[in-house]
Parts: sequence; C-alpha cells; structure tokens
Amino acid sequence: MTTKASTSLVPGGVSLIGVPTDIGAGTLGARMGPAALRVAGISQAIAQFGVDVKDCGNIDGPMNPWLDAVDGFRHLPEVVQWNQLLHDAMYAELKDGRLPIMMGGDHCLGIGSISAVAKHCRETGKKLRVLWFDAHADFNTATLTPSGNIHGMPVACLCGHGPQALIEIGGHIPALNAKDIRQIGIRSVDEGEKRLVHDAGIEVFDMRYIDEMGMRHAMELALVLVDSNTHLHVSLDVDFLDPSDAPGVGTTVRGGPTYREAQLCMEMIADTGRLASLDLVELNPALDVRNQTAELAVDLIESLFGKSTLMRTSNGR
Repeated sequence: MTTKASTSLVPGGVSLIGVPTDIGAGTLGARMGPAALRVAGISQAIAQFGVDVKDCGNIDGPMNPWLDAVDGFRHLPEVVQWNQLLHDAMYAELKDGRLPIMMGGDHCLGIGSISAVAKHCRETGKKLRVLWFDAHADFNTATLTPSGNIHGMPVACLCGHGPQALIEIGGHIPALNAKDIRQIGIRSVDEGEKRLVHDAGIEVFDMRYIDEMGMRHAMELALVLVDSNTHLHVSLDVDFLDPSDAPGVGTTVRGGPTYREAQLCMEMIADTGRLASLDLVELNPALDVRNQTAELAVDLIESLFGKSTLMRTSNGR
C-alpha cells in the first residue's frame, strides 16, 4: 500500500487521549484498549504522514466497581466522572487547534467526547457531522435495557434522552441534533430502540442497506453536504467490523462490514479532508488474538490519514 503526506489535514497536529475504562460495558477488558493501540504503533502510524503526534497519556478516573444496575443504570456516578474528565481533555485539545483521538475504553465515552466536539462547534460556528460506525444503534434507555450498561446508551444521551448528569455534560441539552448523526453498519437493535431511533430522525445505513446498495453509496450519502465549514467527527466502535476480522470486542455481531469495506469508509473520509476528531472504542485485548484487532484498528487509522490501496492521482486515475 502507498502513503502520502497529509499535513494539510491536521495542521495543528494530533493528540492521543487514552481512556482506560470499561465502566459502561458488560464485559471487562476494554480498559486495556489504549495500551493495545500503543503496542500496535498508533503514534508511529500517524506520524509517518508528517503529522505532529502528541500522546497525552491516560486519563485517571474511578475504578470499575462491577455492581448491578441502580434505577436502570450501571455505575452511573463513575460513568459521569469518566465522561466529564474526557470532555475537558478533548475540549482543551480542540481549543488548542489539535485533532484529538480518544482511545477507549467502551463506547459510553462517546458522551464526553462528542459533547466536547459539539461545544467546540457551537463556539466556532462550525457545522457538526458525526459518523457513528457500530454494530449497535446505542440508543437504549434505562426502561429499554435490562442490563443497564451505559455503553448501549450514548447516542440517546447525546440526543437528550438520559439521566440529567450525563445529558448536561458540555453545557447544552441536547448536546447535538440527531440529524447531525449518520449511523453506519448497524445490525443489532432492540425493538423499542428501533422506535426511538426512528422518532429521533437519525439517518441509519444498516447492513441491509449496505448489502443492497453498497458501501460506497452509503458513504456518499453519509458525507453529503460535508464542506469546508464542517467539523467531521468519527466514532468508530471496532464491533462495526465483522468479528472474523476483529475478534477483540465484547459485543460481537456476525454479518458486519469486511476489512475492505471498512478501508473504503476510511479512505472516503480522508478524501473529504474534513476529519477533525476521532473516537476509537470497544477494543478488548482480553478477547483478542495476538493483538490483531488493535493492529487492524491502527491500519484503519492510517487510511483516515491518507493511506490508499492504489496508486491514484488526485483526479482518481
């Protein structure tokens, strides 16, 4: 594969923020995700494109008490604390003109991350587009999920449906408009959750749509109207991928996108030149095979920063 320098994409540099917690998950292990990504060479992979990379280290938050749900939520005080700490760290890097990459950790952390991005966009007058790559819609509520695991609720919280302590992170309720989200690769949604997603007006490119219309068409629609005034945020749950390619996740769902389809997604995002922040979540090294899922995740990140599979000129020939 070829690489090309893409410093214009991130003139302020990239900041890596480790968030080692599985506080919102139903399986232990995602807390080791940041370490696995570092072992897989995430910093060096980005730096090869001439990008300044700063590793901010790991956020230090509360331990996972591994308790049952209380009033429909597991570990709510700890989830709030982790997300507030992450919000502040992401916001500081955005204010400094850098592109923050949140290395999770489970997907409940999307609340703090995207709340910070949305706040930054409100202050700078940027439009926000969130691409949510996931096997799950993550629009559950306490009344819909018996587990109470908050990693199944971040999109609902960001759209204003959730406990007050979570939906107010970032200082604006809702943190973002549901119409700013595009969900891609969805294939596991609870019945009640489907109704909420539909009512919220989120645009979803589920696996049936991708099977029928193709990933390229789905991504073209997901990126419609992304322009020079758009802040493009990618929230990548590694269970988006088919588990045959990415076994190191706690919530595998068969029938996901292939390695090549995932690469296409990342390459099309890179082509826009608008990537401005990134979540990489739900990597669980305890369930992985020789760190292959972490290495695949780093490979996808390389594509986000300009690696392409073909020797192509700027006009595509």
